Amino acid sequence: MSFTQFNLHVRLHSGIEKAGYTHPTPVQTEAIPLILDGHDMIGTAQTGTGKTAAFVLPILHRLIAGTRGKTRAMIITPTRELAEQIHEAIRLLGIHTTVRSATIYGGVASKPQIRALNSGVEILVVCPGRLLDLHDQGYGDLSGVETVVLDEADRMLDMGFFPSVRKILKKLPKKRQTLLFSATFPPEVEQLAAETLHDPRRVSLSLRKPIHTVSHALYPVAPQRKTKLLLELLQQMEANSVLIFTRTKHRAQKLAQQIGRTGYKVTSLHSDRSQSQRQSALKGFKDGLYQIMVATDIAARGLDVERISHVINFDMPASPDDYIHRIGRTGRAERAGDAFTLATPEDAAMVRTLEKIIGNPIPRHQLSNFNYLLEEDESAKNDRTPRSGSFAMKHGDHFRKNSVPRRQFHSAPKKRQ
Repeated sequence: MSFTQFNLHVRLHSGIEKAGYTHPTPVQTEAIPLILDGHDMIGTAQTGTGKTAAFVLPILHRLIAGTRGKTRAMIITPTRELAEQIHEAIRLLGIHTTVRSATIYGGVASKPQIRALNSGVEILVVCPGRLLDLHDQGYGDLSGVETVVLDEADRMLDMGFFPSVRKILKKLPKKRQTLLFSATFPPEVEQLAAETLHDPRRVSLSLRKPIHTVSHALYPVAPQRKTKLLLELLQQMEANSVLIFTRTKHRAQKLAQQIGRTGYKVTSLHSDRSQSQRQSALKGFKDGLYQIMVATDIAARGLDVERISHVINFDMPASPDDYIHRIGRTGRAERAGDAFTLATPEDAAMVRTLEKIIGNPIPRHQLSNFNYLLEEDESAKNDRTPRSGSFAMKHGDHFRKNSVPRRQFHSAPKKRQ
């Protein structure tokens, strides 16, 4: 099966090749024909499955031969990072077309965005707040929009953007194609879909399931030993493209500094960094200038970096969905990837939940040359903390050690070829 089956415009073929696609992913196989036929669509597909190209390619195909100089497609996203990544996908896939795109979001100067709106770029990739502000000031003509994409609708709901999204949709022509993508479907997302889409087709793939190319590993450890275990883990693996997640921006910044002092080229991504700093960090990590990026969940959804070999959860994610989106940064495009999680006894309930979703026990791993024993000053901080980081084997009730064959414990992380 190849992209030729879709009869896409010949100018898109080189862009597809440049993007590294050799054959369509399942979500592309399902979605592209429906979008080309003009149907409204609801897509349930996790990031890392080729979702962006699934809607970008049909949009570009339609715009190549059509009217220029007016905005004909709009993609609404929850974050600036995701908007930039979609914009980059449009540029790459449409490299041999003259279709123009622009991003509209807050936190940066508005004058270039106003020029883009007034020039009638064919595709707008927007965050709701800034677009609404500029349009209410009289900038941009949205009367020619033929296709609108609501990407990561559940994320927009979580961030409180639905009122702005509804206002934007009311400004668009009623006769249009609407595509809605969401990893989960709480009642509010279902209600928005019912209000917005006409006789939609549904594409549902891998709902709440991790990508099959990712191998999972659990590293039980006492909370006070997590940083030292992480540093030892990095030394024993080929840390060329590693994404590490923390729960808080303070911890992300501090951990990046600690890792950097050991000699690694490391950057961080969190909400305290300016927009230019975030873009610089993302570009540097994507271009290989940094071996490691430490991030909060702001980067978990939509982060588009090829060949991330390992995702490490320094902190357990807050929900199973966050876990799935975090680890979706590796194992992309059918490549193998590893997801390591540093787990404390307090994480036991989440571990059990994740194992139910994955469908198998997560193998427990230990480093044979790592000192799991707490120092006196560490254990004194919390007398209830076990004195050994090997508590996963001593306290089976926490991590259900007996459900995992002992041979699945090993002394060093796997290295990807």
